Amino acid sequence: MFVKNAWYVAAWPREVTDKPLARVICGEPVVLYRDGAGAAVALRDMCCHRALPLSLGKIVGGNIQCGYHGYTYDGTGACVDIPGQSHIPEHARTRSYPVAEKFHCVWIWMGDAPANPAEIPALWWLDHAEWKPSTPDMAHLKCDYRLIMDNVLDATHLTYVHPTTIGASSIVAFEPEITHDERVVRISRWMLDRPPPPAYAKAGDFDGNADRWAAVEYWAPAVCVNFAGCVDVGHGGPGKDIRQSPRRVELVSINLPTPAEEGACHYFFAFARAFKHDDPEIDHFFGPGMVKVFEEDFGILEAQQRMLEKYPAEKRVSTIYDRGPAMARRMLERMVEAERG
Repeated sequence: MFVKNAWYVAAWPREVTDKPLARVICGEPVVLYRDGAGAAVALRDMCCHRALPLSLGKIVGGNIQCGYHGYTYDGTGACVDIPGQSHIPEHARTRSYPVAEKFHCVWIWMGDAPANPAEIPALWWLDHAEWKPSTPDMAHLKCDYRLIMDNVLDATHLTYVHPTTIGASSIVAFEPEITHDERVVRISRWMLDRPPPPAYAKAGDFDGNADRWAAVEYWAPAVCVNFAGCVDVGHGGPGKDIRQSPRRVELVSINLPTPAEEGACHYFFAFARAFKHDDPEIDHFFGPGMVKVFEEDFGILEAQQRMLEKYPAEKRVSTIYDRGPAMARRMLERMVEAERG
């Protein structure tokens, strides 16, 4: 179930080079590369001649050449050269997709409606002086992209999946506040005067309890931003200025699950923090260390997918903590229904 008229992350900029990159997005085979001017290009990964994937070819003079018979296409998808033939039929082309580079992401628009780059989600933390981003990462997962959104929107799993890093038993003791509008679901909770999770205690030099927050915003159809951190007891809570705390851990994780096919996705993710910019140990934890934390979820997500495929009609139980994910699912369903008309 995909929304096509939306911006999705197709790749990190470092992945798109003068070598063809094959990627399946919303069920469509796509090839990404950079043209002669260095701009990112996205075409349907199929030659109009004998249907060979263009990603098996090469870049010649900023255009992409099919590796079977040398048909060459420009960035608009038009065939501009057929070896041994001067006449190029008007219908000799492949589909091109709108592409934009913004907030250190390569975005793609898979739909037929006009693409407006102004609608690209504002991931400003990746491009702001007060926030230090880590090197972003990506994993190909054999799971529905909606399972990732369920996972991110329900913080109670942190207690059981990440007990030695970012989990803490206090999460399940605090019911979240949930708000929403037409395209955003926000779930937030404060955990005041409680032991911080191990990673936060070490990063913020907390030797006792702390005021902790955990919030997430879902921006339909496929962006989730986590807001998390700890401050000294008495400095946290609604309306408080956390920047006044003597000690502070403040970070965001940006989750961008791009659907590939039914039951598979590309999970792009990145982290940024607003404290201790010059600490190499913190750099490591909120870089490679946080990737390992995310990897703890991967096996669970793929195991879920296998069971859901095996028992698709099995009735499942929901709790009060599933309200946010359910709200996001309904929002996505409405978008799909509206798009299909």
